[in-house]
Amino acid sequence: MDATDSTDSVDSVDSAGSLALRPLTARSVVLSTLLGHHPPALPARALVRVGELFGTAEGTVRTALTRMVAGGDLEQRDGTYRLTERLLDRQARQDDSRAPRTRAWSGGWEIAVVTAERRPAPERAALRQAMAALRLAELREGCWTRPANLVRDPAWPPVVAGQCALFTGAPEGDPAALAAGLWDLTGWARRARALEVALEALPGGPDRLAERFTVSAAVLRHLLADPVLPAPLLPADWPGERLRERYEDFDRDFRTLLLRHIGV
Repeated sequence: MDATDSTDSVDSVDSAGSLALRPLTARSVVLSTLLGHHPPALPARALVRVGELFGTAEGTVRTALTRMVAGGDLEQRDGTYRLTERLLDRQARQDDSRAPRTRAWSGGWEIAVVTAERRPAPERAALRQAMAALRLAELREGCWTRPANLVRDPAWPPVVAGQCALFTGAPEGDPAALAAGLWDLTGWARRARALEVALEALPGGPDRLAERFTVSAAVLRHLLADPVLPAPLLPADWPGERLRERYEDFDRDFRTLLLRHIGV
């Protein structure tokens, strides 16, 4: 399962806390399946079987596979499709979002300030994408920051080090107020609680496997958006760890059922 493309419509939660999950396209189904599988490679017949859960015709799935190979998302060899290097990085981020690597926080913040001039649009886009993956927020244009509580290995990717000057520091004001201004913590918590309810509402066993698949993908999208802040900066009753724990219990049963369905 995965956090599918940002170009897709997003999940939403209304004022009553009801969760509306976005539908999965054939491409999303393929990516979700491969990003959740280790190693991320499956035969076409297995991916077609997953598509069948959503009423997607075999021809539609195979057309999506062909386009994804042409677009550089997948490699195909002897009827088996596997993720390309770019999406292997995405799989690693998804795995990390389920169990983020943190360190003790002493109050410091990471700060990255853009110093490169006249950057072409692809470089600007690559930096913004990298900052999102690193869970930094933009304080103002060209200035990115977050609490220094995450393990960085390597510390900064070349796309960041090549465009930015890097500092550590601390705000003079209330860091919790700064965090609340940088991230929509209330909105994230509201969606997390709605996803908890969705996980609990699904029965065990093979029934409603397509719905379980959709909820699984939605949870992983949401975990990728968690800023993973130190506890002192979070609102009371933050649901992040609770959602992770409930998802791990859900995922063990779900993955067994899915692999049985696709015959792997």
